[in-house]
Amino acid sequence: MIRKIVAAGLAGTLLATTALTATPTSAQSGLSSSSSPTAQVIKSQPALTLAATGEVRLAPDMAVVTFAVVSEAETARAAMALNASSMNAVFSALGRTGVEERHIQTTGLNLQAQFDYVENQSPKLRGYQVSNRVTVRVMDLTRVGTSIDAVVAAGVNQIEGVSFGLSDPQTAENEARRLAVRALQAKARLYSDSLGVTLGGIRSLNEGGGYTPQPPMPMFSLRSSAMAEAMPVSGGELSVRIDVTGVYDIIH
Repeated sequence: MIRKIVAAGLAGTLLATTALTATPTSAQSGLSSSSSPTAQVIKSQPALTLAATGEVRLAPDMAVVTFAVVSEAETARAAMALNASSMNAVFSALGRTGVEERHIQTTGLNLQAQFDYVENQSPKLRGYQVSNRVTVRVMDLTRVGTSIDAVVAAGVNQIEGVSFGLSDPQTAENEARRLAVRALQAKARLYSDSLGVTLGGIRSLNEGGGYTPQPPMPMFSLRSSAMAEAMPVSGGELSVRIDVTGVYDIIH
């Protein structure tokens, strides 16, 4: 999202305009009103347009794990019951690893008929498949690997990915804003000194960028529940970037 901040008392970029003022007519003097108008040109004030960036790099403090339980049975009722039993076991396993219930969200539930296809024959119903997709926020990064192992052991048969993020990105965004504005001010002073002009007030300021959640990293295989060690997971480092563009008045 692009947000625009206009400095108080300033009307934005000034455009050159032409004002036409007719010579006043005096009835008493008997002068004709056909006098030629006088053109007055208002020149736009010189301006300096610059861009700068502020960036903050920091470690994530939370992770999002997305997984699914896929169950199949001959009837839809049996497939749903089997999936529900597995999901109850998964939720219990998450609770034992310290994940709060409010951080567990069902994001997809699908029931589909499954058919066998044979050439030159009508499709034959094989049964039904239920897919229950869940997204979990893990607020303790030391428990991400343990949580993955726990849900796999409880019945999860699809791990779609893990992503890392910030529980409160506003603090990092505000620090990036401060860095961006400082860089913009320093650049404006450098240009004005080099040009030998006096820098006026800021006319307008535009902002872009901000915190963007990391996309999930796919996991291509599931570990056996018999493995004792938790799956190693590293959060790495995140970048929060703010881009600003400012327009400054130049005073000769």
